Amino acid sequence: MESLERLSRQRSNFFYQPGSKKAMIIVDTALAKREAENKPIRVGMIGAGFQGKGIGLQIMTATPGMTLCAIANRHLESAITVFEQIGIAPERCDTTVEIESAIARGLPVVTEDARAMAASDGLDAIIEVTGSIEYAAEAILTAISSGKHVIQMNAELDGTIGPILKRKAEQAGLIYTFSDGDQPGVQMNLLRFAEGLGIKPVLSGNIKGLHDPYRNPETQRAFAERWGQKPAMVASFADGTKISFEQAIVANGTGMQVARRGMLGPDFSNGDPGSPLVPIEEVLSSFEPYLDASGPGLVDYVVGARPGPGVFVIGTVTDPRKQHYLELYKLGKGPYYCFYTPYHLCHFEVPTSVARAVLFNDPVLTPRGAPMVGVVAMAKKDLQEGTIIREFGGFEVYGVAENIEVIRRERLLPVGLALDCVVEKHVAKDAPLTFDDVRFPEGRLVDQLYRAQEDVFFEKIEE
Repeated sequence: MESLERLSRQRSNFFYQPGSKKAMIIVDTALAKREAENKPIRVGMIGAGFQGKGIGLQIMTATPGMTLCAIANRHLESAITVFEQIGIAPERCDTTVEIESAIARGLPVVTEDARAMAASDGLDAIIEVTGSIEYAAEAILTAISSGKHVIQMNAELDGTIGPILKRKAEQAGLIYTFSDGDQPGVQMNLLRFAEGLGIKPVLSGNIKGLHDPYRNPETQRAFAERWGQKPAMVASFADGTKISFEQAIVANGTGMQVARRGMLGPDFSNGDPGSPLVPIEEVLSSFEPYLDASGPGLVDYVVGARPGPGVFVIGTVTDPRKQHYLELYKLGKGPYYCFYTPYHLCHFEVPTSVARAVLFNDPVLTPRGAPMVGVVAMAKKDLQEGTIIREFGGFEVYGVAENIEVIRRERLLPVGLALDCVVEKHVAKDAPLTFDDVRFPEGRLVDQLYRAQEDVFFEKIEE
């Protein structure tokens, strides 16, 4: 069997497949038809932050056959700003009745009440891009109960309670899906592409520029301010929480797992995001000892490789005739082949995800069933009794991916449930938190949904 190390020396072995071009050819034709018939897909969006502004601009300026009818945001001025990007003055509404009336009259709406918008008639789909947990869960359940497809860019929510939300949507005959454009969705497009060639994926990978579990809002403040983002959100990218959630939801959508807690994550940057990038072809051998063509496959990532910030998929073919053809087409001798997409375009591709859901009942990335991988809370520093866990990317914890059977057996605390919890005993730096280490806020919907997810998909573990 030829090693990946040997393959890595042959640049011609690797196939470049940009984004979801094949899907786009179908979607843009269908959207053009909706535009010609004056029957646009009617969309409401929850969240008007960094991503929300970009998504709104893309729908309003570059997506025929789709209309952004309403935006819900806890701070109304941000929602208004989305429409003002193209000179539109939206109408403020406070109730479902008011929102429905404005939509019926063709007026763009802004509201502070996400559930009121999610419940409104006149919308085909909801885009959720808040990055929140409790707030997002309430709005998504409302959207599902009122018959709307849900397209979200919220890996934190999806990686915590996505399977139970998908089940509720499925029971209602609706699509619940992560979006295209962000790295998990781009990975799923690439996985489907490889499978369509008859290639069995054995690893789905993410390419990142930095991983330092001790980054926090202060260390990332300057970068965040430069790009108009929240420091804690940027810190969650750097400390590994975001990539853990991203790879967890790919695992849950494919049946893959992680090789170990935290994934392998070979880092070729030496902690310096400005260091020269190593070609992806030269780092794939790091994964070779863990690849198993007969297993469910792995999710993982690399740091400091190019093409970044893209994604890659390693797949295998054992049929010598197919290997012969792939070698003819300059993909190498096999049995492993690597495919990659060198970018992810985030908000530019979200409207395509909406169209796939509404027009074709085709989710970009959705849980297959029971969760396979979760994201657990690790102490970013020594945590003392009384410490409150404030936010993703904060000062208290970072998240790492772990297989669900380990999480359940060791009663590890999902970081998506950890927010606003109070630490009740000392937890050493870099130790995982358990359910027994914290006191939960009372009456949270996310805790109810997590318990329901456990009840639906798993048998109770005996104490």
